[in-house]
Amino acid sequence: MSSQSRVIPANEYRRERWKNGAGWTRQILRMPDADDWHWRLSIAEIEQDAPFSSFPGVERELVLLRGNGLRLRFGDGRDALLQPPHDRLRFAGEDEVAGELIDGPTHDFNLMWRRDAVQAELLHRPLVGPMLFFAEPGTQWAIHLLGGQGRFDGAASLPPLWAGDTAVLASSSGRRRFVLEGGGELLAIRIRQMAGS
Repeated sequence: MSSQSRVIPANEYRRERWKNGAGWTRQILRMPDADDWHWRLSIAEIEQDAPFSSFPGVERELVLLRGNGLRLRFGDGRDALLQPPHDRLRFAGEDEVAGELIDGPTHDFNLMWRRDAVQAELLHRPLVGPMLFFAEPGTQWAIHLLGGQGRFDGAASLPPLWAGDTAVLASSSGRRRFVLEGGGELLAIRIRQMAGS
């Protein structure tokens, strides 16, 4: 895992085609930054009904960011409806699934992680006053600000967070405390490296 804490501004996300060519995504980051990444954050831009790419060995969690809703239809007959403001769903990357738009395009936050390499937990929280996050070797956080603004305490030496930005909080030695203050709401993703990966 990278031990470098940083803020990734929304305007630096890299826009690229889906693996199956059926849509676009804005990649926030992947760790490590290679084809055999362990975890990845992106924002899918869904402009038409389309099948999702297959990612064997990967767990996924999708959060509706913008738009009037998205229905996920699975090959085994299941379906799930993501409605505003921020419905979410976790599913396996190898599942056969297609997205159907309810009424116009959507933007969807997409967390993916290799289940043999890391464990991931995604939390949706209001940002009201100070929030504490603890990073240590093998455990880091990614904070995606859905709305509002936030700032880290001076010890973090990180720039402010604006709506749409993402912060990575990490430590190379020992436990490190990060204090985030502000107002708004966020997604907080805790990533734990599995032993031996």
